[in-house]
Amino acid sequence: MLHGHETDWEVGERKIADLAAPGEGTDWLEEPHFSPDGMSVAAVAKLSDDTCTVRVNGEDWPTAFEKVWHVRFSPDGRLTALVQQDGEWTLAVDGEPWENTFEFVWNPLFSADGAHIALCVQSGARYGLAVDDTPWETLFANANNATLSPDGRRTAAAVQTEPLGQAEIEKFEAGVFSAAVDAEPWSRNFVNVWSLAFSPDSARLAAEVRTAPRECTIAVDGAPWARTYASVWEPRFSPDGKSVVAPVRQGGGWILARDGQKFWDASYVQLWHQMFSPDGKRIAAIVCPRFGRWTMAVDDRPWKETFDVVTDAAFSPDGARLAAAAARDGRWTVLVDGHAWGRSFERVWPPVFSPDGRHVAALVEEDGRRRLALDGNVLSQARGDVLGFAFSPDGAKILSTCLDGGACIRRVERLGNGRG
Repeated sequence: MLHGHETDWEVGERKIADLAAPGEGTDWLEEPHFSPDGMSVAAVAKLSDDTCTVRVNGEDWPTAFEKVWHVRFSPDGRLTALVQQDGEWTLAVDGEPWENTFEFVWNPLFSADGAHIALCVQSGARYGLAVDDTPWETLFANANNATLSPDGRRTAAAVQTEPLGQAEIEKFEAGVFSAAVDAEPWSRNFVNVWSLAFSPDSARLAAEVRTAPRECTIAVDGAPWARTYASVWEPRFSPDGKSVVAPVRQGGGWILARDGQKFWDASYVQLWHQMFSPDGKRIAAIVCPRFGRWTMAVDDRPWKETFDVVTDAAFSPDGARLAAAAARDGRWTVLVDGHAWGRSFERVWPPVFSPDGRHVAALVEEDGRRRLALDGNVLSQARGDVLGFAFSPDGAKILSTCLDGGACIRRVERLGNGRG
């Protein structure tokens, strides 16, 4: 999704670039990526001399590379790509590669403001992260589940702290995995570590852990909850960072626990993807109240309408409203405050609230074309597939980026005063 910051919100349509013809000296162009403000379009260009570069609004980066992939704009508008030169990989930002290179790199992570970029790296058959061109001082035999703190200054990953041979079952069951923050592992090992999450202030870290082959719990800053469970799901900090909630399996069902204690009273067939409202006053989760039927629960009260699938839930900025994508009988729609849109589609992408909470928009697919739906109605774009969108800060306009053949188009439309 695009972000609506420092953007030209003049209503109208303009063509940003045309990718229909690769151009002289170019074999092909890959899929386009729009900048957050919709004013720039980038794509990998395979050149005729068997090198690659990135083309931005028709202009190539000054440097060509052996390989280029995963072109992405950061939230602050910088253009990044994973590049290979002389057999080594690194990250290039606005055409300038980092000084440090690695055997392989993947999964770039951006801070919310885009000021910091983290990268998963492999060097010397060992693994870790690099942040803003500075790799971890210590790399590990295994590092996964990488995460970047909200302020972008800290990184964490589940790491293997002890060597493990193929037949060392007892050693594995004793625990050889931990979580490392900025390359410093927790003091305790576990059988497994998954799904790391930083607190909103970036000071604390929580993770799913397996303390024994059949016992799981949540660990916070290396200290596990006192109680273990058959299974647990991803932990989440409260907005104030003082508590952690996680779904846990207990007594054959799933409940929501808080700091190791039962928090919601109801037990569900399944419960996951819990989230706090921005002000921390409400908690919602995707739940399965009976087998095969899914809905949302808010503060332990399930919505009445159920579906075959519910996913991609989100609170409105003020926490007063909640939306999710939902499917029934192979058709998708958007579920808002317990009520489904009156129209269904072949596919629905994650719904997004306008900043004022009055509108809900989502990319949808119908007749094989990707459109933009607002409050249950498809906006009347004349042509093209919509690639992304953003609301204006006042919620009065919506910006969409579209691909029509090879034409990359930016549109701004004014919204009505409805409530979806």
